[in-house]
Amino acid sequence: MITSAQMRAARALLGIDQKTLAAAAGVSVPTIQRMEASDGNVRGVVGSLVRVVEALDGLGVELIGEQAPSQGTGRGVRLKAPPADETSTTD
Repeated sequence: MITSAQMRAARALLGIDQKTLAAAAGVSVPTIQRMEASDGNVRGVVGSLVRVVEALDGLGVELIGEQAPSQGTGRGVRLKAPPADETSTTD
């Protein structure tokens, strides 16, 4: 649904801290901290996760899933696939 990196990046784009996101989502700051400390996909209570995603959406962030096109028209960033290992050769 959302990765911890997406969550941190969304806050950075909005210029908000964890406390502000927690207030917007109606969850505690420790909940935000635990979500952002997750490896890969955010872990947590589904209801809390939904509230965070909805809060980010309401604040103006479009979360883009893997291999999904963007629905928005504003500026944004997206991670590219990591480059292929340049040390391997195919001679």
